[in-house]
Formats: sequence, C-alpha cells, structure tokens
Amino acid sequence: MALPSQHSSSVASPPGGTGRSYRPALTLLASLFFMWGFITVINGVLLPHLRSVFELDYTQTTLIESVWFIAYFFASIPSAKLIERVGYQKSIVIGLLIMAAGALGMTVAASLPSYGVTLVMLFVIASGITLLQVAANPYVAVIGPPETGSSRLNLVQAFNSLGTMLAPLFAGYLILGRSRGGTAEAGAQLTQAQRYADAQSVILPYVLVAVVLVVLAIIIARFPLPALGASTQRAAKADRHQHSLWKHRNLTLGIPTMIAYLLAEIGVANLFVNFVSQPDIAAVTHEQASRYLSLLWGGMMVGRFVGSLVMQKVAPERLLGLFAFGALVVVAIATFSTGPLAMWSLIAVGLFHSIMFPTIFTLAIRGLGPLTEEGSGLMIMAIAGGALVVVQGWLADTYGLQNSFFLTMACEVIVLAYALFGSRPTHALPEPEVTPAA
Repeated sequence: MALPSQHSSSVASPPGGTGRSYRPALTLLASLFFMWGFITVINGVLLPHLRSVFELDYTQTTLIESVWFIAYFFASIPSAKLIERVGYQKSIVIGLLIMAAGALGMTVAASLPSYGVTLVMLFVIASGITLLQVAANPYVAVIGPPETGSSRLNLVQAFNSLGTMLAPLFAGYLILGRSRGGTAEAGAQLTQAQRYADAQSVILPYVLVAVVLVVLAIIIARFPLPALGASTQRAAKADRHQHSLWKHRNLTLGIPTMIAYLLAEIGVANLFVNFVSQPDIAAVTHEQASRYLSLLWGGMMVGRFVGSLVMQKVAPERLLGLFAFGALVVVAIATFSTGPLAMWSLIAVGLFHSIMFPTIFTLAIRGLGPLTEEGSGLMIMAIAGGALVVVQGWLADTYGLQNSFFLTMACEVIVLAYALFGSRPTHALPEPEVTPAA
C-alpha cells in the first residue's frame, strides 16, 4: 500500500526551518488529535445509552464499536490516495467535513430512532477520523529527530487524551444525564415511550460537535501549513522498490501488537460504564459511572505528558515494557476482585495504556527509511483491530462481564513481549530527512 510521502519526503519547512518553525503546525495538529479523541470516546458513553434504547446484549453493543474500527480498514487506502491527489491540507479539511456530516447524521438516527442508521453514521465519522490519522500520526513522528519521535508523538497524543478525558463529562451530562436510562438504577426496565425519549438526547451533543468540526475545518483551510517536498517524494518512490517491508521485524511484529493494544484499550473503555455500575463493583448509575470513565482517560493524558518527558532520557521500548507490565497487573486485579478495588484498578489501566499507541507506532516504523510511509499505512490499518472488541462482547455475554477481561490480560502480555523482544529493528535503513523549502 502506498501512502503519500509525508514520511520519506517529510515536510518542507520555511527557509532555515528549525523546530520552532513547526510549532504553529504542531499546535494545530494538537487540536485535531483533541477532536478525534473527544469524538471517539463519546462512544464509551454512547454504547451503554444505545444498549438501553435498543435493548441490546453485549455482543450487539460492542458490534457498534466494531463498525467504528472497521472503517479504519476500509478507509485507509482511499484516504492515502486522496492525500496524494489533493494534498495534505485539503484532505484534513475534507476529513473534518466528513466527520461533521456523520455527526449530523447521528441526529437523524436519533430522530427515527434506528440502530442501522446509527451504525452507518458512526462508520462515516470514523472514516473522516481515518483520513486525519493517516496523515497526522506519521507527520508528527518524523517532523523532528528520529530519536525523539516517540516523545513527540506522545506529547501530541496527550492532547488526544485531553479530549478523551473531557468527552465522558460532556456526553455524560448531555446524553446520560438527560435520559431515563442514564439516571435509572442498574437493571431498570424502560417503557417504549421512555426509550424513544432517551434516543432524542443524542441530538444536541452531536449538533454541537458538528458545529465545532465545521469551524475547525474553516480555520485549517485558511492556515499556512508546511507543504510537502515533491522532489524528495519522487526520489523516495524510486528507493522503495529496492527494499522489502517484511524484512523489518519491528514492523511485522508491531502490526499484531497494535491490534492487541487497540483491543485492550477499546474493550476496557467500552465496557467500563457497565462494569462499574454492577452491584458488586460500585453500584452506581450509568451517568455516575461516566464520571469515573473521565478519570480513566485523564490518567492516559497524564501518562502521555509524563511519558513524553521521560522518553527524553529512557529508551521507549524499556518504558513500554514497564507500562505493559503495570497494565497487566491492574487488569488482573480488576478481573479477580470486587468493589472499589476492582473499579480503581480498571481506572488505573488508562495510566498504563497511555504511552502504548504512540510508542508502538514509532517503534514499528523505526529504521524503515524510504519504506516509512508504507509501514505507517499498515500501522494505521492495524487500528481496525479495535473491531475485534465484539469478541470481548461475546465473552461477556457467555462467561460474564468480569471474566471477559481475561482477553485484555492476554493483550497486555503481547505488548509486553513486543517491548522486550520484538521492537528491535532489523535491516534498518537510513532515516528520512526533512527537506527545507527552497
């Protein structure tokens, strides 16, 4: 798969470009990371809401999130081709407008209300996010020195986590707090009229999200983002034919590791509200549980800011191994205990998951040289591994919600093994250079 060469060319800077030259662009990219983190995590609150409105089991509920992540698989290649055709900046604007259209479509789904239309509109929103992901993650990873790529991406991803921390509070208040299902005790039965009224509570928050996305698209359309270096792109394209992606162990093992990580992160986040609201855990309403969910995402934000600083001194693979071991421990405690201990252990998973996505990503594309864009594209497609969360939904229906976290524990072991043994680059190629503008 050929992605646009924002890696091998990387990005053209202003004459005499320095790190400071990119700060305005990185600041703007941080706002994108914030918005797609915000919108993605609204799902963590939306799923228990839709479970109540449509009377879904756990398998049907997690299927909603699976549809979201399937979009990453189907939209990655079209996104890459679009970036090649119209350029980086216009593609970001198009991605934001696609997301806005999907958000408005969610208001239609709520008005009907329709489970099928909800799935389609979430797929549309996720497709827009995919377009942003294909360009933004690798852009940040290679915009500066290769040895600080993980640190840089962790820093910008921290703003993604700021969005994920605020989203449960926003959605908890405007969706769960304004619905009968969100404020009722666990297991309460709703009438048809109550479920229809609850469906309408989705309209206002998604209208607000759509407005913000359109405004952000207008700002970015008028912003002087650095351009891509066309001459360097052509040279890199010729170089790619001389090398094979599959000789790079850190990439070939990084792809399944990213899939495992996404399955762990999404499984914990999507089942958190239902888990915490159980009588033997915290016995709270869904609205109250959504406030605790914001703490989980807040821990992820703190971990990324701290991780960005620590990685200036500590090798990213060593820190990844430490965090993976910590995640394994707290998930095990949440699986085998009850009451507040189980709840706070699951909240702590956010802290230990914090550095995993950006660190796995940068370790996987390390040493790819002119193959960086293809490797990055495969890593973005691996985000579709989040669609496997439906497996955890099936486990929750079949063996119990708490027992389903055995799957999460297995995922943490995979990440730990990658950090210890699989992330060392083989057949490393010279890193791509950033080409200054003429």
